[in-house]
Amino acid sequence: MTNHYKSIIVAVDGSKEAEYAFKKSIEVAQRNKDAKLNLVNVIDTRSFAAIEAYDRSIAERAQKYSEELLDGYKKQAEDAGISNVNIVIEYGSPKTIITKELSKIVDADLIVCGATGLNAVERFLIGSVSEAIVRSSKCDVLVVRTPAVEE
Repeated sequence: MTNHYKSIIVAVDGSKEAEYAFKKSIEVAQRNKDAKLNLVNVIDTRSFAAIEAYDRSIAERAQKYSEELLDGYKKQAEDAGISNVNIVIEYGSPKTIITKELSKIVDADLIVCGATGLNAVERFLIGSVSEAIVRSSKCDVLVVRTPAVEE
């Protein structure tokens, strides 16, 4: 008996790793009829807390970027035949939000995320997010590897 996923979260942030995770989440959603695809972008408030003291518009710009990013992904998902697409923008620490709060809110049974960044710093940061998701998630997690060589 194969597992049927009903609610899939894919975390996207505009990176190439997230792009691969998104493409994989489309394939999974296509194979799981009527599954809801939850496209999530977490605006990492820690990264602009210091700047925001000087520049109030940074939060608005982050929100606008997030909306445009998710709208673009939503259109791609719908073009691929996924009818049930949900967009979620959250503020805070991606690790905490995706693992603790979000999977409860959307009642997820699968989380799809990208694997690693390109340089050591990115690998440390992004890797730690996927690592935290794998460690603390109550549902299945699919960590998508980015091909080493791009076509």
